[in-house]
Amino acid sequence: MPAGYFLQHIWLIPLFPLVTAAAMLIFGRRLANSVVSVLCVGSVAVAFVHAAGAVWQLLALAPEHRVVQMILFDWVPAGPMHTSGGQLTQFTADWGMLLDPLSSVMVLVVTGVGLLIHLYSVGYMGHEGGYYRFFGYLNLFMFAMLTLVLANNLLLLFVGWEGVGLCSYLLIGFYFLKKSASDAGKKAFIVNRIGDAGFLLGIFLIASTLGTIRFTSEGLGDAGAFPGILQSLGAAVNSGALAYGAPVLTAIALLLFVGACGKSAQIPLYVWLPDAMEGPTPVSALIHAATMVTAGVYMVARMNAIYQLSPLAMQVVAITGAATAIFAATMGLAQNDIKKVLAYSTISQLGYMFLALGVGAFSAGIFHLMTHAFFKALLFLGSGSVIHALSGEQDMRKMGGLWSRIPVTAKTFVVGAVAIAGIPPLAGFFSKDEILGKAFEHSRALWLVGFVTAGLTAFYMFRLVNMTFFGASRVEHSVEHHIHESPKTMTVPLMVLAALSIVGGWIGWPAALGGSNRFEKFLDPVMAPAWTYALHGQQRPILHVVVKDMTHTLGASLLEYAPMVLSVLVALAGIFIAYLFYLKEPDAPEKIAAAAPWLYRLVYNKYYVDEIYDGLFVNRAKDLGTFLGLFDEKIINGLGVDGTGWLTRFGSSVSILWDKWVVDGAVNLSAAVVRVFARIASFVQTGVVSNYALLIVLGMLALLGYYGNLLRHVVR
Repeated sequence: MPAGYFLQHIWLIPLFPLVTAAAMLIFGRRLANSVVSVLCVGSVAVAFVHAAGAVWQLLALAPEHRVVQMILFDWVPAGPMHTSGGQLTQFTADWGMLLDPLSSVMVLVVTGVGLLIHLYSVGYMGHEGGYYRFFGYLNLFMFAMLTLVLANNLLLLFVGWEGVGLCSYLLIGFYFLKKSASDAGKKAFIVNRIGDAGFLLGIFLIASTLGTIRFTSEGLGDAGAFPGILQSLGAAVNSGALAYGAPVLTAIALLLFVGACGKSAQIPLYVWLPDAMEGPTPVSALIHAATMVTAGVYMVARMNAIYQLSPLAMQVVAITGAATAIFAATMGLAQNDIKKVLAYSTISQLGYMFLALGVGAFSAGIFHLMTHAFFKALLFLGSGSVIHALSGEQDMRKMGGLWSRIPVTAKTFVVGAVAIAGIPPLAGFFSKDEILGKAFEHSRALWLVGFVTAGLTAFYMFRLVNMTFFGASRVEHSVEHHIHESPKTMTVPLMVLAALSIVGGWIGWPAALGGSNRFEKFLDPVMAPAWTYALHGQQRPILHVVVKDMTHTLGASLLEYAPMVLSVLVALAGIFIAYLFYLKEPDAPEKIAAAAPWLYRLVYNKYYVDEIYDGLFVNRAKDLGTFLGLFDEKIINGLGVDGTGWLTRFGSSVSILWDKWVVDGAVNLSAAVVRVFARIASFVQTGVVSNYALLIVLGMLALLGYYGNLLRHVVR
């Protein structure tokens, strides 16, 4: 294999799963499950090997040269345009791939964790209907997510962004005969469209302000003709056309963050994620824990140069992340569905990531994204193994005593719970502690929110562990005799993820504990544009609080280690309280709930946010649709309005004609077109091999006749 082969062919990484996705959705129905498994899991395995090879070759380059771009073709060539600064630039959107330290982390997480979840799905979905369809959707998701993280510009990233949204809708509603599943799919799709509207406006504003949507022109020879956002932004800052905290930069950052709130389930657009648990458990692990929901975090980190120039936007990101983290953590305290607990945990941990980004710790946010992918995928897959053992039961009140019945699942699940609680030396400790440390430097208030959230996380995770695996069995008698450990196709991925949950954080071992934090150094070239640190004398976001010199009282070392020690202590306290409440004194939770029933109902019902949204938005939209659909003279007269006037009659007529001929007409026309083409195709697609052979022969004769006639003209 030639040197640099993988780097020269990074475009193949998303192509592998796309080919098998197309195969599944075209003729997968005719394939045996074993063939589907080999093709779909194999394509992701090849993508992972290719991604690992490309990252390995990237690491061989000098740090300043670790940017590889490949332009496959010009996708949207719009020609020259003027930026808001009056400069003339050449605008284009390529179909191009970018591999740098940031996308390297993402592509390894997506393909690596994705491969393990595909393997797990072979066992979990083995007896389900629509097996080929499920794997076709999963492979299509892999293509979309890999396109998103490898895209070299915002418009191509948006293609992947919408692609993962489509796959999320398809997979949440996989059990489409189940109304709650189809409703959850629609809810996720609609809520994400709200966020995407803001994201699109942000892309348009970037294009009009900077004249480009390409992330960087590094690694390309056309930097002058087709600059990147990084280069255009640097030039605008150095020339004085854009200043630190410029309103246009704040508007761009906030609009992009609206999209991130939708995709990564932050306040106020988080409401779709808990309902997304209606999909199969591997979907919850892959899309709604490890990969898709982190797309917003990745996008904000990718656009870090703009955020570093907008202190107000950084403040909004940090406060939103902190508020989401603690808000979702409190909701996880009272849930009884094992997957719903993990769903609120995911929302909370995503809040941690945005807290890191908001205080300027972009590398810490991506570090937690990576470690979270390991232990949250493990926890979701572990919950799936529990559900599999209990014949579909998800209510933790009907579990208990499973530690010895499903030992591999139980032990690996506890590893994941310890990791997410932040107990050293597991992965979650290093990434979460780095976020809390950075928050402590910038704002004690934000640190306190993150600190309390860490304690809540440890409590509700070990509440889940104790209710599921320990104590007396509460399993229904009809299910008790069928409890069994999952097959190796499910337990082996659990063991691999458990190992990653233990050692996956060691790459970011902090200097305070004798390490060098190689992960942060690897990401530094992407996360720290030099020109963002000396702008008009302002070097810090407005959230930054200068830590007073306390060396004369506490000493620098104590100030450095105190947050670390406190975060471990609060996690241990949460674990101990969960032990007391659910093993030592199992009546304590009921007594506390009875002492403050209004508070328990408030938390149990998730603060009634869904009901509030229904009352303010969903039902009002339904009312508007009903009114427009029934807008005729009877309705007008029923409201006490004169229905004989020409304006009323005109409005009624327009409404009826629009509904009948435009809305219904468009639906009926599309159905008629499909029927016509289906009847035409039915004459050809007979299923009789001899007919197909005859058509092939006739086609060959037609081609020979055409080219023979063409050849005679050439000879003449």
